[in-house]
Amino acid sequence: MARRFPDATIYTLFHDAAAMPPELSSHRVVASFLDRLPGARQRHRFMLPMMPAAIRSLEVEPVDLVISSSHCVAKSIRVPAGAKHLSYVHAPLRYMWDRFDDYFGPERASPMVRAAAVALRPSLQAWDVLTAAGVDRFVANSRHVAAQIAERYHRHASVLPPAVELERFTAGSLEGTGQGGYFLLLGALAPYKRVDLAIEAFRQLGAPLWLAGSGQAQDRVLRDVPPNVRVLGQVSDAELPKMYRNSRALIFPGLEDFGLTPLEMMATGRPVIAFRGGGALETVTPATGVFFDAQTAPSLIEAVTRFDEWERGFSPAAARTQALRFNERVFLEGLEHEIRELMGPGSLASAPGA
Repeated sequence: MARRFPDATIYTLFHDAAAMPPELSSHRVVASFLDRLPGARQRHRFMLPMMPAAIRSLEVEPVDLVISSSHCVAKSIRVPAGAKHLSYVHAPLRYMWDRFDDYFGPERASPMVRAAAVALRPSLQAWDVLTAAGVDRFVANSRHVAAQIAERYHRHASVLPPAVELERFTAGSLEGTGQGGYFLLLGALAPYKRVDLAIEAFRQLGAPLWLAGSGQAQDRVLRDVPPNVRVLGQVSDAELPKMYRNSRALIFPGLEDFGLTPLEMMATGRPVIAFRGGGALETVTPATGVFFDAQTAPSLIEAVTRFDEWERGFSPAAARTQALRFNERVFLEGLEHEIRELMGPGSLASAPGA
């Protein structure tokens, strides 16, 4: 989006300039008052009760179009008079709806934090629904999220899968993939990723599992890791393609709104073992992966065991072909279609966006 609208101002709750890629660092960035609070960037999830006020406090300059990219509160930004608002939604206020127990369940949060979250949940849900009226056109990143928008906001959302940065992962040959012998679980160690489920399944399987990533749940999920699970921590972007390519399959045990890592894995020519739900149903096919039906260790163990035979008929080329459907060109064409539907023909010729 930033490359498509190079002159647009970016409005955000928090802004760490040193961590921004070039596509974003060249833009004017306006951060909310939360960004000026001590320790806010490191402990931003604790700022959740203040995020509604923070997003509403941002004063957007006069523009014709505002595009929000939202998984929490960005869709609730106030737009200038006369401007249209297109909201690209990754999840409706994730922490307060279907992922509430993942973040604030009895085993996920302290009693005090959980009590505060339970008390705040009804008002935050009501606020989330109320501010949906400020969106002129909803676009969801998956059919799974579009159904949530219909259920919670009673609004229709078009579906536009996000672009995956495929060039890095398609650069290598498809010959000799999967020779490392290990399974791979990669991503942020957030509660809903269900890393704990994968660790328990592989504890019983005894097969090698490489675990890459970090996050707020790492202290809890990594307390008791068996010797066949190799904990790598945060892995650099340069290391990822080779790590994908050498693995037998990606383990994807969470219920994801969309999920980018399965497509990155398939772009390198390797398959996925995924929970049958959420966005994985829209990216992984019977030719590119194996599904398991319950988020339990026995169900995942059965899928990994079944994978041994399934893998014999697997085609790396089929996996790459599937991943290439989710490229940047397709995303930008879809985004421009949504903008024209909202703004009218010819609008992209002059409107810089925001």
